[in-house]
Amino acid sequence: MNQSIKQFAFISTIVVSASMTLFATDLTKAYDMPDASKLIEKDLLVAPAKFTMPKSCKLNDLEAIKRGAFFFHNLNGKKAKGDAPKGVKKFIEKKTKDGKTKKVAKQYGNCVACHNIEGAKGAGNIGPDLTDYKKTFVDSKVRDAQFVYQKIADPRIDNKDTHMTVNLTTKLFNESEICDLTAYVMSKKPKK
Repeated sequence: MNQSIKQFAFISTIVVSASMTLFATDLTKAYDMPDASKLIEKDLLVAPAKFTMPKSCKLNDLEAIKRGAFFFHNLNGKKAKGDAPKGVKKFIEKKTKDGKTKKVAKQYGNCVACHNIEGAKGAGNIGPDLTDYKKTFVDSKVRDAQFVYQKIADPRIDNKDTHMTVNLTTKLFNESEICDLTAYVMSKKPKK
């Protein structure tokens, strides 16, 4: 009796498997299967780009330093802490696929997520510590404004494996905003 149950189970399994194979619906036609290589192409970064800091950068301008600090310490306009400094927008208009205009939060650097700097709250420790940057690197002539500008604009120029955001090449920031961030990093910060 036990032997006949085993034979029945074996034969039933074969019949069910064969039925499923013969009568299974081909679901690959029921949904789109996009070419993944095409999807990836739009996400690939262009080659690293070398930038020259514009002569219009005002590294000692207090308003530029305030804007740079705002970008450095905030993720985006929606979650920004405090009022935006003069000349900074918390929201920008973007065109949707259907051609309509929509207000979206402006993305900022949120540099503080990876870097420490004077006055930082919840500062990161992934990127280099930027505390006393001016005294340590600029005043000692180890680095200059062009170096800082390039590092913020596209850090891949001398480190292809960097995890830092690529800001100017990807248009996360424009030249003026990179100038503001450069001014902030290079500025002498008050001791608290």
